[in-house]
Amino acid sequence: MAENNMTKWYVVHTYSGYENKVKANLEKAVENRGLQDLIQQIVVPTDKIVEIKDGKKKTVDKKVFPGYVLVKMVMTNDSWYIVRNTRGVTGFVGPESKEPVPLTEKEVKALGIREELPSVDISPGDSVRIVTGPLENFIGVVQEIYLERQKAKVLISMFGRETPVEFDLVQIQKIQ
Repeated sequence: MAENNMTKWYVVHTYSGYENKVKANLEKAVENRGLQDLIQQIVVPTDKIVEIKDGKKKTVDKKVFPGYVLVKMVMTNDSWYIVRNTRGVTGFVGPESKEPVPLTEKEVKALGIREELPSVDISPGDSVRIVTGPLENFIGVVQEIYLERQKAKVLISMFGRETPVEFDLVQIQKIQ
């Protein structure tokens, strides 16, 4: 299997009725092994529908694709192994014995999957300390935040002049 740094959505086939268990087991495995960089999001697509039972209206979540879970991941030998060996998973959707086939962006949009963007406690104008990388321990002021790319533009004072530098959100820490 080719190593690849691109995060894509894959469809995982599960035993019917095991979708939520697979999601929970996979999230636990990711957390225990620290694989958040490889396996980033696990979704059991549902739709809200109104059921009438005993003359009462009730809104329930109905699985859109029973027997399937969507996983946003970087396909590596490790991530493939973890997903493939999660209890309740029968395999990836794709040609047998070949590498799993990721969904296209168009397919992902058609499924209505919304990216889970983590919230950040940093806003433009905040003072931050750089916590990793070549500019570690530098102090700067946040100019812009790009949530979708998980980056921030920070003004750093270097050699007596303000220089805008782009950092990953995990590289900066708000100064209280």
